[in-house]
Amino acid sequence: MDFTARRGYHLHAVYDPALGNSRGGDSGRTSGDALLAADGDVASAFVAAPAFRATSSGFTGTSDGLDTHYTSAAPGYLVQTGLLGSGHSTLALGFGPSTRAALDGARAGLRRGFGATAREYAAGWRHYLGGLHRPPAVADRALWQTSAMVLAASEDKTHRGAYVAAPGSPWAFGRDDPSGPYHLVWARDLYQIATGLLAAGDRAGAVRALDYLFTVQQKPDGSFPQNSRLDGTPVWGGLQLDEVGLPIVLAYQLGRTDAATWAHVKKAADFLIGFEQDGNRAPWSPQDRWENQSGYSPATIAAEIAGLVCAATIAGENGDAASATRYLTVADQWRASVKAWTVTTTGPYSASPYFLRLTKDGKPDLGTTYDIGDSGPSGVDQRTVVDPGFLELVRLGVLPASDADVRNSLRVVDAQLGAGPFWHRASFDGYGEKADGSPWDYPLPADSLITRGRAWPLLNGERGEYLLAAGSHGPARAQLRLLASAAGPSRMLPEQVWDQYPPNLPLGTPSTSATPLAWSHAQYLRLAADLAAGHVTESPTAVAARYSQTTPSPSRS
Repeated sequence: MDFTARRGYHLHAVYDPALGNSRGGDSGRTSGDALLAADGDVASAFVAAPAFRATSSGFTGTSDGLDTHYTSAAPGYLVQTGLLGSGHSTLALGFGPSTRAALDGARAGLRRGFGATAREYAAGWRHYLGGLHRPPAVADRALWQTSAMVLAASEDKTHRGAYVAAPGSPWAFGRDDPSGPYHLVWARDLYQIATGLLAAGDRAGAVRALDYLFTVQQKPDGSFPQNSRLDGTPVWGGLQLDEVGLPIVLAYQLGRTDAATWAHVKKAADFLIGFEQDGNRAPWSPQDRWENQSGYSPATIAAEIAGLVCAATIAGENGDAASATRYLTVADQWRASVKAWTVTTTGPYSASPYFLRLTKDGKPDLGTTYDIGDSGPSGVDQRTVVDPGFLELVRLGVLPASDADVRNSLRVVDAQLGAGPFWHRASFDGYGEKADGSPWDYPLPADSLITRGRAWPLLNGERGEYLLAAGSHGPARAQLRLLASAAGPSRMLPEQVWDQYPPNLPLGTPSTSATPLAWSHAQYLRLAADLAAGHVTESPTAVAARYSQTTPSPSRS
């Protein structure tokens, strides 16, 4: 990178360590020509060749070293600066459990030189890609490889199997200390990532994800935290029952029927069938997959049913016929009732029955109201809130793609949530930038319409999976292309893309949401693999086989 400046200007390298996943506890000092920083048992060293002409360790916004130089700084929001000379400079940053180890690594990097380091780095990625499947002909090769690398890079290197939701922290989450929710591990996102890794051919990565779920994240009662830090420490206090069912599905898909895995599966399945809170029993869930609502969610119920059927198969492999029978009995009961809980016949969007995002009370024909959350409106009739989450019932084998209520619900979703060729995630969604395109913030303002969720490209992947299950291969391929079109110039797939508001931003281009989002890249890999195989590969065989010849109770009329 070349810089040109007028006489009197100086070029500084500025480094914000944020060690230990926190900005507030870093101390720093100058040692010779090196800038050293530490926070507990994590340290860094910043060096240059030729050496920095001057160095400083201070605090952001108050003593950043651009005008005044300080030799050390006590723990705080540390920022370090190094003054570069004219001509070519090489910078090296090393990390380690101590400043000595970090400095040794940084100096070794300088001795090796940038060229050799860059070649070694590129060779490592080529080796990784060489061990994966060949990109399917239907996929964009560069985006497919980028997606695989994004997933691999999302794995923590000290807690293997801990894949974070996204490497960045958009909007106000960039102020969080420790870093915000996108740097946490979510069991649902981890399931999505693991299925993407499997689709790409990285079975070892998917196995590590499952091992992490069961041996690090899983709680003693069999449940999983809403999210956790890399070491498994829960952060937010919510509970989402799809995050209990999906790890079981992943174990089944990986063929993990050994006794140790079965012990974890049994705890999770027993938790599902025994769960009760405030008089509500599963499959009612304290939160749905969009995090902010309790109730009977089609997407959550799909994961719960599939989890129980998969658990029954693993139970049978371990000689526990009683548990297998119990799980299948409950799964069948929930499947028989899913429409009675979540399909309305009195909603305003269609004269025919359609799935709701969720019901608060399991009574979809009642006008029960609730607050949307995330700055969405208050007092909304549950019959007016839809999302495409019911497609999980098809993907996981609980309902056939030809189901009449599913097909009618698709027409409702297209009419209510369509944003050009993309879809919003749910009615009245407020999780996105402000109406003028400025960043989402918190605490959220009192004005309930101040923010609006944009369109989610990963929903194109989910629609593609449905179309493939319905035998519509051509339209499914079109959804893969639309998902690919959401990528930015660096081939990173975002969480959300711009809709028609604000009007000066091109429809379908990345918004300022989390980019890349690991789930989006996993969805791309998965749909590409499904198209190559000609069927939805992650649909559990045991679930589809059990329900392929049966029909759940029809919607009320």
